[in-house]
Amino acid sequence: MNYDDFDTSYGHGSPEDNGDPRVTRTLTDISSRCWEHSADRAALAALRRLPGFDQVLRALFSIFGEKPVRLAFQANAVRVGPNQFPRVWDLYCDVCTTLDAPERYPLFVSQNPVVNAGAYGMKEPFIILNSGTLALLTDRQVSYILGHELGHVMSDHVLYRTMTELLIALARMGFPIVGLAARAILVALLEWSRKSELSADRAGLLAIQDPDEVMGSMLKMAGGGEDAETSLPEFIRQAEDYRESGDMADQVFKVLNLLGQTHPFWVLRLSELRGWIETGAYDRVIRGEYERRGDPDPAYAEDLAEAASSYKAGARDVLDQMASAAKRAGESFFDNFRKQP
Repeated sequence: MNYDDFDTSYGHGSPEDNGDPRVTRTLTDISSRCWEHSADRAALAALRRLPGFDQVLRALFSIFGEKPVRLAFQANAVRVGPNQFPRVWDLYCDVCTTLDAPERYPLFVSQNPVVNAGAYGMKEPFIILNSGTLALLTDRQVSYILGHELGHVMSDHVLYRTMTELLIALARMGFPIVGLAARAILVALLEWSRKSELSADRAGLLAIQDPDEVMGSMLKMAGGGEDAETSLPEFIRQAEDYRESGDMADQVFKVLNLLGQTHPFWVLRLSELRGWIETGAYDRVIRGEYERRGDPDPAYAEDLAEAASSYKAGARDVLDQMASAAKRAGESFFDNFRKQP
């Protein structure tokens, strides 16, 4: 599809708004299922079925607990409110209203030049926005990031995202808890974490209802740069080339499973988001044709059962690769040792 053929007029206000693209429809009582990617659901279901998952979860709770985790993440950040970063607070309130969030979860700005944000917590979710994000992105693009993180919270991703960060930190320190079982959980968490980003990208789009701004955000997050020196159509073509590579992208991710990647590539995320828009799903939500909280989802369990089996097998395949590589490395070491004079 050519960029010129891509319709970016979805959800740009209601008739009484005269098509003002800055006006968004409030998605009253929207269910997070409306934006959750099937791969996200499947990977999470598979994760919960992994042997030892409950034990690792309980161990992390016993070591850290709710309050120390919150303090560790928030100690070097400023809480956003009407008198602290008031512009960001207004953007956040607008996003919460559009997605009809159950509450305004605590939001913090951290002095960090890395363009990023995160949603964390165990029982009490909160969002942290890096100052580098505010420096690079426009207000509308910051709103997309806030909507993305709010989507994580509303999809109940925060507990597992926090677990991922803790396990990565413990693994880097060589902490004893990160033994074979915990490393298996971490591999599965990383697999799910990448899939969860695809869901949150959709939530971010629904929060601002402007595909161009969302894709422009992805362009900046991928390469930085100012609008005058970058081209969104070129970036979209790059994403389409990546999508057409098909199986090659899957092979790349199998390798990256072993390297600790928590997020998929931005070109892949843009391509996935465009694909969702092209199905008409985004347009239907904007028209008000979406699931509400509390609506039954009869097909959910059946879909997950089949998909979870596939992801569980994939996770085992990755672990088998790790075990085989470790065995070969050990055999090589001892062979070389025996050859020493």
